[in-house]
Amino acid sequence: MNSNRTLVAPRRIVGDFDCSGEDIERDWVERTGCWSSVTRVLLTYEQVRAYGLPATEGKSGDPRWPAFARRYGFDIERPVQWEVEALEPAELQRLVLAAVDPYIDRTVLAQQIAREEEQRRALADFLGGWGADGRR
Repeated sequence: MNSNRTLVAPRRIVGDFDCSGEDIERDWVERTGCWSSVTRVLLTYEQVRAYGLPATEGKSGDPRWPAFARRYGFDIERPVQWEVEALEPAELQRLVLAAVDPYIDRTVLAQQIAREEEQRRALADFLGGWGADGRR
């Protein structure tokens, strides 16, 4: 998918906090060849600590684990990971919306909402013309 151009639009990542999840950012930039950087929105080390999320057993044998463990001060012999789904759904939604809010074009959003409402009304009018027997 290398387009030989770098996109300036921000690329945001929501994922688990583990050695493979953290590597997604690097891998995405390398594989696509069109993003200059990727920013992790969720789940970060700071969020894991702030929310007191429970760790689960990590992927045994992942070659990225030792470096990840050293970077964050984890036991190299005991791989662990944190799932983004451990966050309360309402908090997960709030954090994602806060991360994308600065990039929303309010004019375009309002136009799209108006267009969708128009389509809903047209569909309701169309369906209202059908009889109970399924005939128009």
